Amino acid sequence: MTPVTRQEVLGLYRKIFRIAKKWQSASGQIEETIKEKEYIKTEAKTLFRKNKNVTDPNVIKQCIEECEARIEIGLHYNIPYPRPIHLPPMGLAHKQGRTLRHQEKLRKISKPIYLKSHDEVS
Repeated sequence: MTPVTRQEVLGLYRKIFRIAKKWQSASGQIEETIKEKEYIKTEAKTLFRKNKNVTDPNVIKQCIEECEARIEIGLHYNIPYPRPIHLPPMGLAHKQGRTLRHQEKLRKISKPIYLKSHDEVS
């Protein structure tokens, strides 16, 4: 990891914890605010620790983009959790064969960048 990339990653990590410190839930309830603050902190720690040994510059760039996207979406919608996506149901595909594999591939491709790591951790 280059020194510039390292500083960028550490800056994002600090930014997340500053956001968590000032976070207020949309409902305004103290219990909900505490729960959301704790979620932000544990999610950040989990994902940053999971990716601490990544050395491929392209993967690092993708992780940084995902982090920035999740921060912006969380601040915009005032929701710390990843926003759900609306994908077509898989009920139309046969349970086997090319159609199912094709539909699974389309679902994987259509998943937004901010949800790539969420499924792996949750």
